[in-house]
Amino acid sequence: MTMITRRGALGAAASVPLAARAQTRDNTIRIGVLADMSGPYRDTSGPTSVAAVNQAIEDLGMSARGIQVEVLSGDHQNRPDAALALARRWIDTQGVDMICEVNNSAIALALANLVREKDKIQLASGAASSALTGPQCSTHTVQWTYDTWMFANVVGGATVRSGGDSWFFITADYAFGHQLERDTTQFVTRSGGRVMGSARYPFPGTTDFSSFLLQAQASRAKVIGLAMAAADMQNCVKQAHEFGLTRRGQQLAGMIMFVQDIRSIGLEAAQGMVMSEVFYHDLNDRTRGLAQRILRRTPDNMPNQEHAGTYSCAIHYLKGVMEVGVPRAKASGIEVLNVMKRMPTEDDAFGPGRIREDGRKIHPAYLFEVKAPRESRGMWDFYKLRATVAAEDAFRPLNEGGCPLIRT
Repeated sequence: MTMITRRGALGAAASVPLAARAQTRDNTIRIGVLADMSGPYRDTSGPTSVAAVNQAIEDLGMSARGIQVEVLSGDHQNRPDAALALARRWIDTQGVDMICEVNNSAIALALANLVREKDKIQLASGAASSALTGPQCSTHTVQWTYDTWMFANVVGGATVRSGGDSWFFITADYAFGHQLERDTTQFVTRSGGRVMGSARYPFPGTTDFSSFLLQAQASRAKVIGLAMAAADMQNCVKQAHEFGLTRRGQQLAGMIMFVQDIRSIGLEAAQGMVMSEVFYHDLNDRTRGLAQRILRRTPDNMPNQEHAGTYSCAIHYLKGVMEVGVPRAKASGIEVLNVMKRMPTEDDAFGPGRIREDGRKIHPAYLFEVKAPRESRGMWDFYKLRATVAAEDAFRPLNEGGCPLIRT
């Protein structure tokens, strides 16, 4: 499904006939937000990511600058075949220049080949597999927000150093989950810990995690690493609380979590969990201001790190478009991306940062702990900051990823 959500920087939502689009194609930049609009990641991705792109257009004042920007949104259904068919149609018949969000690692890896073939751009603000900047890095793709290496680095190593030196993983059985488990295992063992075992559950479609939690309990591991996200994370943590795993001394480590997960789980069940994020709405004045601007568009869903990443990548992409001009931007995606890599990044989501040669966008990362119910001041007040990791330390070193674009 494709929906055109915006015509111009300040225009109302509209559906524009194909013939009319073709007449203005050379004058209009088109951004495709490819996201989970109806599945388990709808709240952590979905319509709020579309709102984030529209907010970026408004914040930059694109219409006042004389640049028309149109945003299309589509549901990838967590299916690479459906996602690729939609993306190809966007590029071939609807003039889409940049595709962002793509909160599914298998889809992002497949889409990297398409955008390279078509000389378009993918800014993967939701995909987490660190393979995107490793062996499968691409000239036309940037991994924007986070990755499995970063989550493993910040959460895995810190937990082992604080005494959680034996782990058992419950892992989503697809590229994202596999990569997250592999990366975390590396940091656990490097820090002196050991992995007692793992259980992989079918994705998507699993709602009953009891058998996997019983395996984790039987392992007697001190830490249960949850290599999953969104609705799966929520269900698993709730069921772990019902089973009393944490009361028996096992700690849950949410390898990738969002404020939406905590809202669904509740502080009673989630308190004490640790996780890494690169954005939190209440982190500083800039993040609070950005969150409130986006929240006006989606008042029931607080922007999270994925939404912030989508905002950030749209901001920087449009700055690149302004640098080279619309005709050249539409003619050559790689020209825009090369400009984006030369320019430092700066926005209200992450502050200063940069894009590395391997397509990894870097910025600080944070280790958070979920508050106890008595510590929370109200809705969405969920985290307390435990540590800040500098941008250059948060992500995998450039020479360790195996990206073929890096000449050693």
